[in-house]
Amino acid sequence: MKKESPDYVRTSLAAAMTLGFKKGWFYRDAKLPCINLLLTYSSGCMGNCGYCGLSMRRPGGYIEKSFIRVEWPTYPLDDIIKQIATRKDTVKRVCVSMITNKQAIQDTMKITETLSQTLNIPVSLLVSPTILKKEHLVLFKQSGADMIGIAIDCSTPDLFANIRGKGVSGPHKWDQYWKCYTEAIEIFGKRKVGVHLIVGLGETEKEMIETIQKAYDLGGSTHLFSFYPEKDSALADKLQPPIGQYRRIQLARYLIDEGISSINEFRFDSSERLIDFGQADETLDQVISSGLPFMTSGCPDDEGRVACTRPYANGPPGEEIRNYAFQPNNQDIALIKEQIWR
Repeated sequence: MKKESPDYVRTSLAAAMTLGFKKGWFYRDAKLPCINLLLTYSSGCMGNCGYCGLSMRRPGGYIEKSFIRVEWPTYPLDDIIKQIATRKDTVKRVCVSMITNKQAIQDTMKITETLSQTLNIPVSLLVSPTILKKEHLVLFKQSGADMIGIAIDCSTPDLFANIRGKGVSGPHKWDQYWKCYTEAIEIFGKRKVGVHLIVGLGETEKEMIETIQKAYDLGGSTHLFSFYPEKDSALADKLQPPIGQYRRIQLARYLIDEGISSINEFRFDSSERLIDFGQADETLDQVISSGLPFMTSGCPDDEGRVACTRPYANGPPGEEIRNYAFQPNNQDIALIKEQIWR
């Protein structure tokens, strides 16, 4: 018997631990209030993205492939629902991730409907624009989803083409992804759609911030990731971006998404490196000291706090935590302030 969606889904190691399927502990007692589910098929994903662990070109069968650093074990959807139902005090959102497989459209609707009818918690979808039409987004909302995520990942058309499209014989197109993004905002509403962007794929800091500003101006927000090399992927030998680069982009994203500032107030050097946030020192220090810009950005719970904390998905825990899954303490803030201009 094939363990495929919609009856079976994969879930992140962090989610499996949260639900009690796997034993383990989180560094510094991090929490994962959002259960991440990934559709699964033996035929895998049509995508061939250079950084992705699920890429067609990566050795091994789809079911065995890891994703964002960790294993994604497979469980019956019914078992996952039962475990979530016993953890309503800790689980505040479920996110269903499609893969680029045409079967995923109907299965996403079915899974979303099942989750919505059996669990009284919000459901997000991370969708695959390459196989979607506008009417599918309408049906996703009718099925019970309240937020949409779109993993554009690359910040420029050329990078997108080289890493996700023609350059790797992949099916994805930059214009189609942004079309889906604007349609999703039209259907789900302002700030109900988030774009995933990965820092460190070869863009300049200015290029990344321009794309963050574009996402905000169109009515959405940005969920930020730091590149981390997946073993055996096309970019397996590429290094993570320097911590200073990532911290500056995190701070810029927060200022933009919170409506505090915009790229028009920032200054860049001749290499398009961010050198000035255009804010008074007191204002900037207050924002940095809150720690909020450096926490994971993602879909919120019912009270507006980020539910999708993705503990240590950007790299192993330690001094260079990329996205804090918890409120940074005073020692963390002191380190962050040093890292910003490193």
